[in-house]
Amino acid sequence: MEYLVNFWPLLGVAVITVAFILRINPMLAIIAALLTSGFAAHLPFMKILELIGSGFLKTRNLTLLTLLPLAVVGLMERHGLRERAQALIIKFNQMTCAKLLISYLLLRQLTASIGLTSLGGQPQMIRPIVAPMVEAIGLKQNPQLDDTSREKLKALAAATDNIGLFFGEDIFVAFGAVALIATFMHEHNIHVELLHIALWGIPTAIFALLIHSARIYSVQRKLLPHQSNTEMEKN
Repeated sequence: MEYLVNFWPLLGVAVITVAFILRINPMLAIIAALLTSGFAAHLPFMKILELIGSGFLKTRNLTLLTLLPLAVVGLMERHGLRERAQALIIKFNQMTCAKLLISYLLLRQLTASIGLTSLGGQPQMIRPIVAPMVEAIGLKQNPQLDDTSREKLKALAAATDNIGLFFGEDIFVAFGAVALIATFMHEHNIHVELLHIALWGIPTAIFALLIHSARIYSVQRKLLPHQSNTEMEKN
């Protein structure tokens, strides 16, 4: 007997996509997507409200733990965290954008590999601390640095955090993606241990470190040629 799969509830994904493109309030976009998916699945209105309420009750503690650090970081940023970070980093005469980002990349991979994924991140580390530091170093080496180049340095800092987290957390045995890989392989009669999957993540993380480090030096060479030439002369 064949069963027809109802794909109409996936309209909720389209609603969220369109709402984000139009920059509609995220809360309104999520509610609209939930209602769209619920009605497309032929659920009663009260059932949809019940699911929304139960989902909120299950995740309210998680929401508090997520928003509280962001509120603290935002308060510190309002009182000069970015300026303090910039003033601190320019005191190190030998520090360069490449050295700072590669050091952060290595630290991010090491902490993520032992499960400490929340120690870094875009809102709590990159935006208030790392990105201003990279920008300050770039302006110190090249006072004529334009806005486009400054934005590229910030984007490189954000990419560094993403790469460090992505390839570092795969080394942690208890990470969900590692368990997902093992489950998928077991379903296809490929029996592997979680530890073996995590161990194979180590050379991948090393290559990611080397490749992204080369990319960091390449971007630095293009945006800050004087800084790159100084490093080459010292080496």
